[in-house]
Amino acid sequence: MAPIAKPLAGKKLCKRTLKLVRKASESKCLKRGVKEVVKSIRRGHKGLCIIAGNISPIDVITHVPILCEEADIPYVYVTSKEELASAGATKRPTCCVLVLTKPTKGEMGKDDQEKLKADYDQVVSDVSELTSSLF
Repeated sequence: MAPIAKPLAGKKLCKRTLKLVRKASESKCLKRGVKEVVKSIRRGHKGLCIIAGNISPIDVITHVPILCEEADIPYVYVTSKEELASAGATKRPTCCVLVLTKPTKGEMGKDDQEKLKADYDQVVSDVSELTSSLF
């Protein structure tokens, strides 16, 4: 586990976060990989950034939390990049994903959007609680 992996999600929050990633990938509200995430943050997209804690070398993702803090985007670390990838519907291990509240292209059904928004808000409130207990 990387020494900078703080705030690290506990078991329950980790499960809930990966479930949110799975739902977001089904509804095309997910950016995968460092390059896409950084690009989205710089373009001003808002969301929740989920970073894997077992990345080696750690230098690959050290700039992501700083970008998130500057853009007021909540971020959280999960334990494994493999779990993050399987939740995001890819076979390659993924070091970070950005869950967006609405899809970048096209539209999404109102019911689906409300469900995703409810899960998103729940995870974000848990993450902000975790972050406030750290600092």
